[in-house]
Amino acid sequence: MPANRRSIRVQEKLGFIFVGQSEDPAPARGGSQRVELRQLNRPARRRLLVSAVALVDVDGRVLLARRPAGKPMAGLWEFPGGKVQEDETPEAALIRELKEELAIDVAESCLAPLTFASHRYPDFDLLMPLYVCRRWNGQPTPQEGQELTWVRAARLGDYPMPPADKPLIAMLQDLL
Repeated sequence: MPANRRSIRVQEKLGFIFVGQSEDPAPARGGSQRVELRQLNRPARRRLLVSAVALVDVDGRVLLARRPAGKPMAGLWEFPGGKVQEDETPEAALIRELKEELAIDVAESCLAPLTFASHRYPDFDLLMPLYVCRRWNGQPTPQEGQELTWVRAARLGDYPMPPADKPLIAMLQDLL
């Protein structure tokens, strides 16, 4: 079809290539062609998987950690957690991160998945599952220069947060 050939040429000029094969050996006679578009000359965006947790105390308050000076998004408040390493599950990453950052022990069975957030930052795409945890061993104590505070769910919006954390507030407010 002439219109399809023109469309293909425009997309090729934009840096796309077509990968695939014709389902009909003569698509010009009305058969269909299955193709996949791939863009050239554009580096793949980095994707980052980070797991986070809403630690909820006996009074129904949620723990927030303030990012320390010298880190990206310093001064913003966030739910504790961190990057999921290649050989980890999101739950295993949370258990490790909570031990490293807050000196608390959490059992995987105490991590209840609640929701997730997805956000496109300028340099990477972030996917962040959020868990709720009401039981842990130890007293959360900052280990990496961060400040901690316990906050009622209704007040979570009063704290400046990274863009990925903000949509999680409403889910927690509905839960708590």
